[in-house]
Amino acid sequence: MNYKVSVVIEKDESGYYAYCPELPGCQTQGDSFEETVANIREAAEVCLETLSADELREISRKEIVSTNIEVKVV
Repeated sequence: MNYKVSVVIEKDESGYYAYCPELPGCQTQGDSFEETVANIREAAEVCLETLSADELREISRKEIVSTNIEVKVV
Protein backbone atom coordinates (compact mmCIF):
# COMPACT_ATOMS: atom_id res chain seq x y z
CA MET A 1 0.00 0.00 0.00
CA ASN A 2 1.20 3.52 -0.74
CA TYR A 3 0.99 6.41 1.72
CA LYS A 4 1.63 10.10 1.22
CA VAL A 5 3.52 11.82 4.00
CA SER A 6 4.60 15.41 4.39
CA VAL A 7 8.31 16.07 4.22
CA VAL A 8 10.20 19.18 5.33
CA ILE A 9 13.68 19.64 3.89
CA GLU A 10 15.95 22.35 5.22
CA LYS A 11 19.34 23.39 3.87
CA ASP A 12 21.98 23.94 6.50
CA GLU A 13 25.74 24.48 6.60
CA SER A 14 26.54 20.77 6.23
CA GLY A 15 23.99 19.80 3.56
CA TYR A 16 20.29 19.07 3.95
CA TYR A 17 18.12 17.87 6.83
CA ALA A 18 14.68 16.29 6.33
CA TYR A 19 11.85 15.06 8.54
CA CYS A 20 8.23 13.88 8.32
CA PRO A 21 6.01 15.83 10.75
CA GLU A 22 3.43 13.05 11.06
CA LEU A 23 6.04 10.37 11.76
CA PRO A 24 7.80 11.32 15.01
CA GLY A 25 11.47 10.41 14.89
CA CYS A 26 11.50 10.02 11.11
CA GLN A 27 14.40 12.20 10.04
CA THR A 28 17.56 12.05 7.97
CA GLN A 29 20.17 14.14 6.24
CA GLY A 30 22.20 14.19 3.05
CA ASP A 31 24.90 16.05 1.20
CA SER A 32 22.61 16.92 -1.74
CA PHE A 33 18.90 17.59 -2.10
CA GLU A 34 18.47 14.44 -4.21
CA GLU A 35 20.29 12.27 -1.68
CA THR A 36 18.17 13.70 1.12
CA VAL A 37 14.93 12.97 -0.76
CA ALA A 38 16.05 9.36 -1.30
CA ASN A 39 17.06 9.06 2.35
CA ILE A 40 13.79 10.45 3.74
CA ARG A 41 11.77 8.18 1.43
CA GLU A 42 13.64 5.18 2.81
CA ALA A 43 13.31 6.43 6.41
CA ALA A 44 9.55 6.96 5.97
CA GLU A 45 9.13 3.46 4.54
CA VAL A 46 10.94 1.97 7.54
CA CYS A 47 8.87 4.07 9.98
CA LEU A 48 5.60 3.08 8.31
CA GLU A 49 6.55 -0.62 8.43
CA THR A 50 6.74 -0.42 12.24
CA LEU A 51 3.21 0.99 12.70
CA SER A 52 0.10 -0.99 13.55
CA ALA A 53 -2.96 -1.00 11.28
CA ASP A 54 -4.66 1.53 13.58
CA GLU A 55 -1.64 3.84 13.50
CA LEU A 56 -1.48 3.59 9.71
CA ARG A 57 -5.17 4.56 9.46
CA GLU A 58 -4.50 7.57 11.71
CA ILE A 59 -1.54 8.65 9.55
CA SER A 60 -3.66 8.47 6.41
CA ARG A 61 -6.30 10.75 8.00
CA LYS A 62 -3.85 13.48 9.04
CA GLU A 63 -3.69 16.56 6.90
CA ILE A 64 -0.67 18.81 7.15
CA VAL A 65 -0.73 22.06 5.22
CA SER A 66 2.39 24.01 4.48
CA THR A 67 2.56 27.55 3.17
CA ASN A 68 4.75 30.61 3.24
CA ILE A 69 3.57 33.73 5.00
CA GLU A 70 4.95 37.23 5.10
CA VAL A 71 5.94 38.39 8.55
CA LYS A 72 6.70 41.99 9.43
CA VAL A 73 9.56 42.54 11.84
CA VAL A 74 9.63 45.89 13.56
